[in-house]
Amino acid sequence: MNTTSVIHDIKPIILTTGLYDLLKDHLRTHKLSKYNEEKLTLELRAAQQVLMRDLPPNVVTVNKKVRIKLLSTGEEQVYNFVGTTNAKRKNNTTSILTPVGIATIGHSEGAELDWEMPDGITTIRIEEVSDL
Repeated sequence: MNTTSVIHDIKPIILTTGLYDLLKDHLRTHKLSKYNEEKLTLELRAAQQVLMRDLPPNVVTVNKKVRIKLLSTGEEQVYNFVGTTNAKRKNNTTSILTPVGIATIGHSEGAELDWEMPDGITTIRIEEVSDL
């Protein structure tokens, strides 16, 4: 698959160095679809790495509550993103390494992005990011 044919506009994402390294390691496991792997690779190449204290408050990262909208259906979903070891269904928390976590991490409120889900490529808009 030609990356330029599926990825039309990569905007730099903002990540802490720890999350940047975590995503690089996740790429090495080859658990993503070809489309998502190519998209994440391009996002990481353009990523801005910052210290946690310099991360803008409206950027998706761990310990954030994120409300997204699936633009194809208008459905809204809310996720409480945490690190992989802290994700527990009973606490209503989701690992940042779930497909939707990887898709949105580093993006800020208002961002629209395409990500391949099990039923095809979906356009997601990040509606709100707040602290847990």
